[in-house]
Amino acid sequence: MNVLGALLTAVVVVVGVVVLLPLVGMGLAIVFSLGGVLLWLLPIVIIAASNKVTTSEKILWILAIVFLSWFAWILYFFFAPLFDRPRDYRYR
Repeated sequence: MNVLGALLTAVVVVVGVVVLLPLVGMGLAIVFSLGGVLLWLLPIVIIAASNKVTTSEKILWILAIVFLSWFAWILYFFFAPLFDRPRDYRYR
């Protein structure tokens, strides 16, 4: 009887693994896909929240990131701001 119980347990474990493996794979695929999307959106969020550049420059940098991807984000950190902002001396 112990042999039959062990055999039944082994069959249940094998069937469980076979059934759960695609579900685990699908879950990991969804997690990695969402992580990739969030990683792609990260530079856009950083630039949108930045105070280094003006609004029009932000739009240009975000468009550059959309079309040139990570290369534009690296350029942003090296070259932003592109233009000097006019200083407001009224608040001195």
